[in-house]
Amino acid sequence: MFDLAAETFRVMSAPMRLKIINCLCNEEKNVGQLLEEIDTTQPNMSQHLNTLFKAKILGRRREGVQIYYRIINDRVVTLCRAVCTQIAIDSDLTH
Repeated sequence: MFDLAAETFRVMSAPMRLKIINCLCNEEKNVGQLLEEIDTTQPNMSQHLNTLFKAKILGRRREGVQIYYRIINDRVVTLCRAVCTQIAIDSDLTH
């Protein structure tokens, strides 16, 4: 159990992956749509998407030439929201 938790935290430790998860919270998107919201290169985005896919955090489907990504592990979203909310609260308290 702790090994699984540590692996999840390792995968989510990159700010870029947290941004991707945040962008996919409400709907699936393709790489182009993600690149409109997140400032990075296409190869970098694809690398992070692949890491999240291999970790079974994201699912994907093909529609023509586009690949759409979606969150398939809702616990990750819950965890991200809890951590980000707490950080925001702590930040407000210190300012």
